Amino acid sequence: MSISRKAAALLPALALALSLTACGGGETAQDGEDAVPAGVAVQVETVARDTIAAENKVSGKISADNETTIMIASTAKCTAVYFEAGDQVEAGDILCTLELGSALANYNAARIGYNGAVQSYSDQKAVLDKQVQLAADNVSNTKALFAIGAASQLEVDQAELNYSNAVAGRNSALSQLESGIQSAKSGLEQLDTALEHVDADGNVISPMAGTLVTMSAVENSFISNSMPLAVIDGPDQMKVSVSVSEALVPKIAIGAEADVYVSAVDKRFTAVIRSVEQAANLQTRLYTVTLTVPADVGGLLSGMFADVTFFTDVSQDAVVVPTESILTSGGVQYVYVVEDGTARYTEVTTGLTGNGVTEVTGGLAAGQQLVTVGQAYLHEGDPVRVVSGEG
Repeated sequence: MSISRKAAALLPALALALSLTACGGGETAQDGEDAVPAGVAVQVETVARDTIAAENKVSGKISADNETTIMIASTAKCTAVYFEAGDQVEAGDILCTLELGSALANYNAARIGYNGAVQSYSDQKAVLDKQVQLAADNVSNTKALFAIGAASQLEVDQAELNYSNAVAGRNSALSQLESGIQSAKSGLEQLDTALEHVDADGNVISPMAGTLVTMSAVENSFISNSMPLAVIDGPDQMKVSVSVSEALVPKIAIGAEADVYVSAVDKRFTAVIRSVEQAANLQTRLYTVTLTVPADVGGLLSGMFADVTFFTDVSQDAVVVPTESILTSGGVQYVYVVEDGTARYTEVTTGLTGNGVTEVTGGLAAGQQLVTVGQAYLHEGDPVRVVSGEG
């Protein structure tokens, strides 16, 4: 056999020997400078006491603090548009012009009808009051005549009956007239609302200065009476409105703070609760909570969504640990702590949950070394080595 063939035959044996040396030489390697310490690598932190509050997150909307919505109750054709969404407008600016001939005619007729009903009531009341007064005077005169023997008791009774009938007739007639006035007033108020921001020429007038957030009017098209014609945001600060459940509303107090995050502009800020409705919405059964946005927070627009976090059920001087350090199995919550380089299984009871932290009401004490990373690989009594974290 040649030398090269002998070398080739020895190679497998040499590789096997090296492999056995590597496997069997572990203890020797541990004595060297590059030896890996025994135990499961974990990170720990010292258990401490702190204040924690339960977090309740709900979604809401941003809107202007003095937002004005312009509605037109009747369908109408738009003949001209002078501003677009996003434009700045001043109070008194003409936003658009509508063909409201029939609506304006109805409004004028309703106002004439209301004024006529008021005048008729005034005229009729004067006549009826005079009739009642005459009847009252007749009673007085008849009684005076009766006193001197110039009138009979029957005549006195008849005069008093006439007076009672006059009073009853006046009251009935005035009641009917008042009903007519209220009916005319109701119709007029409805038209007043429908045409609140429209002048006699069909021009839609801006009632305030601000930003024209929405504008649905399109030239030579009909506007809908089911949606706002325009929405204007005033220049003042913004607000956040949210709807909360009946379970949460008793825990929210006016003047308390809440965290707000608006993803559209990637802004976080603290808002103050300024009002809490005491009656639930009939459809949703939720309560509206309004928060004031700080004046120095800019870039917000009406309609943006906001995530609002309310802090409730505060617990002070509590044992607070990272939520991820707590494990659960079969409904039992537990953690691992390190004692003398060994993992110790510890069952715990928990309370409030905050932003990434949880209150531990039983099982842990301040000062213990809590495993926060690597706990999922541990068992009771396992040796551990701390690779980072607090000692």
